[in-house]
Amino acid sequence: MNEPLSTLLSSRPGPAALPPVGRLLALSALAPLFARHGRDAVQSAVRALLAEKREAILAGEAPEAVWAPGDAWIASDLRARLEAAGRPRLRPVFNLTGTVLHTNLGRAPMADEAIEAVTRAMRWPVTLEYDVASGGRGDRDDLVEPLLRELAGAEAATVVNNCAAAVLLMLHALARRREVIVSRGELIEIGGAFRMPDVMSRAGCRLVEIGTTNRTHLRDYAQAINPKTAMLMKVHASNYAVEGFTASVAERDLAELAHRHELPFAVDLGSGSLVDLAQWGLPPEPTPRRSIAVGADLVAFSGDKLLGGPQAGLIVGRRELIAKIRKNPMKRALRADKMTLAALEATLRLYQNPERLRERLTALRLLTRPQPDIEALAQRLRPIMANAFAGRAVVEVRACASQIGSGSLPVERLPSAALVIVPNANSRAASSALRALERQLRDLPIPVIGRVHDGALWLDLRCLEDEAGFAAQLAATASP
Repeated sequence: MNEPLSTLLSSRPGPAALPPVGRLLALSALAPLFARHGRDAVQSAVRALLAEKREAILAGEAPEAVWAPGDAWIASDLRARLEAAGRPRLRPVFNLTGTVLHTNLGRAPMADEAIEAVTRAMRWPVTLEYDVASGGRGDRDDLVEPLLRELAGAEAATVVNNCAAAVLLMLHALARRREVIVSRGELIEIGGAFRMPDVMSRAGCRLVEIGTTNRTHLRDYAQAINPKTAMLMKVHASNYAVEGFTASVAERDLAELAHRHELPFAVDLGSGSLVDLAQWGLPPEPTPRRSIAVGADLVAFSGDKLLGGPQAGLIVGRRELIAKIRKNPMKRALRADKMTLAALEATLRLYQNPERLRERLTALRLLTRPQPDIEALAQRLRPIMANAFAGRAVVEVRACASQIGSGSLPVERLPSAALVIVPNANSRAASSALRALERQLRDLPIPVIGRVHDGALWLDLRCLEDEAGFAAQLAATASP
């Protein structure tokens, strides 16, 4: 049916003037949409279009005003609807927030080696639980355990799908129906209202709080130990800091106390740095190797924070304790999949070549990026950005401070530089103008995510490595 679109509006009054679904679906102009999106999707888009026009007519608009003349607008409208509906919800963005390990934006960006490993694991059958040497069944922990033992100085290791799961599994396997002693100052809450006391409760163990918010002593632990005690636990306060009149007990002292009472000592490090960050000028962060060396029996940490890999929860420590954890029925429910393990193995192998780690591990490269290099990037991009927002805003280069993110080193800041977009508007209209500029950047094919601060939109360039791709997008923000 090749009837012109402009003739489809009926002379009948009200919503009845709109064409039926079937007449629109028969239009030859929609043929390319059928080929690209399929009949069901096009039909749904047609129904949505007609429903909107029907609502407009019922609200008092004339059918002639609602149904514009011409032959092209319907196909164009449907094409836009279908493209918007088919756009992936999980999309790449330019993270210019100033937070490197941004939880809402996926935390650590992974190294090329990890990306290639995941691609192979997705495309091919892999040795996930198959031992090529013997031709028999294997264990998926075997893929990364040797690397974790080497890098953490531990006897054994196991992997689950995130650090919260690691703590939950560790407690459920070793302390269910018994007591776990933790300093009151370490009962943390992280993003999403995840609280350590709640995890302990779900694991089936009883939390015994000792000390005060700011001061806990070794005698507090000693006085709380009784026949029901299953474990002493220390939680690294990675997402906040208590300063001033404070006291906490060193891991070495806690390990000695626990072992004197024949109890395991567990540490939840959270952030999971495998190396001393101070060698690159970053603030020091405790490592699993150090905890193991001073006597910790188990250490849990994350894979997608300072380690720079995929989301995973890693537990390293004594062989017999890891064996008990592996036998727990919850281990299967919390296990990591082949993509996670592929990325984790590739990431851990980068640590075997420490001389090139800063160059190859993306998260570390971004965290250690020199401030002069970031400022030079900002100066190169400023005229392009200024041209894109000409007449609407002033674009300046200003010094700023990035943060590591994901609860890692919360009070530390990294010197950086930002493009700062200040709208050309009086004080009354400035807020709406700023929101419009921010939305315009978010609406780009690859959304640009910055932060609003002090009446301006700040784009911290620490995490911008695709300079050419970013610059190419700016043309789309220019005024018509």
